[in-house]
Amino acid sequence: MARMTSSKLLRSWGPPLAFIAVVSTVLLAIFPKGFPNYDTIYYLLWGREIADGLSPDYGAPLAPTPHPLYDLLGAILSPLGDGSITVAVVLAYVSLGLLAWLVYRLGADWFDRPIGFLAAFLVMTSAPVLSNGLRAYIDIPYMVLCLAALLIETRRPKAGWPVLVLLALAGLLRPEAWLFAGFYFLWLALDIQIRPKLRIRLRESGIDRNLILMACLTAAGPVIWVLFDLITTSNPLYSFTGTRETVETLERDTGPLDVIIYGPRRLGEVMQWPGMVGAFFGVVLTLWAMPKRAAIGVVSAVLALIAFAIMGASGLAIIPRYTMLAAAILFIFTGAAVLGWRLLEPGHRLRRIWQVAAAITVALWLVWLPNQYDLLKTVDQDLSDQSLVERDLEALVDDGAFNPPNDLPGETSVEDCLPISVPNHRAVPRLAFWLDIRPSDVVSIAAADEQPDHGFFLAPASDFTVENFILDPGEPGRAATKPPPGFVEVARNDSWVLYTSCTAG
Repeated sequence: MARMTSSKLLRSWGPPLAFIAVVSTVLLAIFPKGFPNYDTIYYLLWGREIADGLSPDYGAPLAPTPHPLYDLLGAILSPLGDGSITVAVVLAYVSLGLLAWLVYRLGADWFDRPIGFLAAFLVMTSAPVLSNGLRAYIDIPYMVLCLAALLIETRRPKAGWPVLVLLALAGLLRPEAWLFAGFYFLWLALDIQIRPKLRIRLRESGIDRNLILMACLTAAGPVIWVLFDLITTSNPLYSFTGTRETVETLERDTGPLDVIIYGPRRLGEVMQWPGMVGAFFGVVLTLWAMPKRAAIGVVSAVLALIAFAIMGASGLAIIPRYTMLAAAILFIFTGAAVLGWRLLEPGHRLRRIWQVAAAITVALWLVWLPNQYDLLKTVDQDLSDQSLVERDLEALVDDGAFNPPNDLPGETSVEDCLPISVPNHRAVPRLAFWLDIRPSDVVSIAAADEQPDHGFFLAPASDFTVENFILDPGEPGRAATKPPPGFVEVARNDSWVLYTSCTAG
């Protein structure tokens, strides 16, 4: 019996685990320079502060929006110290492998395996998906949770609580999942009849214990997030108001009009025009020829786009990575545009039309191929350049460059020579994490009203550092490269020069 159970488990879990491992390993071989981005370092830092019984320090300018699930993950990983960064990088590669498998599995379940494989390949060669995934942004784990919920619902319609649990977790990473959970709850709670006429009524079992449980799970995401903000900041709407302020500071596109103008462009940056044209063909043709197969995917893509539009219209940023969930679903329809004609019977009246659409989609991708190569090459080059600069910054910390001078009396630590002035915001969470200090002890000159005249001063050693250590194109101010009078150089490497004015008094 034990052997049979083990064999069954191996057959069930072996192929997906092997798929995920292969994709993650291939990505690691091709793009070995992944690292946690600015936001994720902050989550690890705030998690450590929570584990230490402190309120997270959100006081640094341009601090990212806190996301409860990742802050709590940072708290769980805090005993690992700097090893939590390694775990975050491993999770980034594994999350990309999971994303590829979920897209493949959805494509296979909706249509067939070749379409699933093609869709997974398209997602894994999307430059924004790789760029954000290899920098350990939360968007990939968020997509994994949402797509896992979608896969469960695909295989077991009206599955109920398993779907809502995954959406509740996703709702602790991005608020769009609240909308998905709300729509799904209505789908569970209501009996909708379209023919002979539209009729909507409460399901036959009425309001029972199970429906109340579903309602609680639906509300879990926003309620936990609001409580998290209330406990950590005393402001239940901190995440929303703080995000809007950051959007305004960085002068990002936002608002209803910008959703209309820039929304399709942001989706196009993820899918590229061949992918979008193919998705259009795929949606139209699958709805026409096989509506039952296509329905759940089309509804999911529409909901993802509606959620993106609502967030953008309400004052949040309109940026490409917020469209990646919709893009991942639509890539399945791009795959269907290319290979879906095989699912039609020979002689079907749509078969020839579908083959023409497939030929057009493939031709567009072939024409676009040099651009796609350049985009992926840029991802690799940017990762390599940025990781080099960040490794040099970490090397300063490891070499003890931030230790106070030996002429200070008594036992000293970095706290005796604060603040640390840095050229821009990107260095703030990294130094705070590595030196075990608060983010507000690291001052970004780009945002400071007045440059500190004591402590440490970190300056870029070359234009290469400045070009590859910008947080955001809209980041205010310029990198400061010269220290105030009285600072002396104490350390230098290829990327950085460190000065201090901390001397014996």
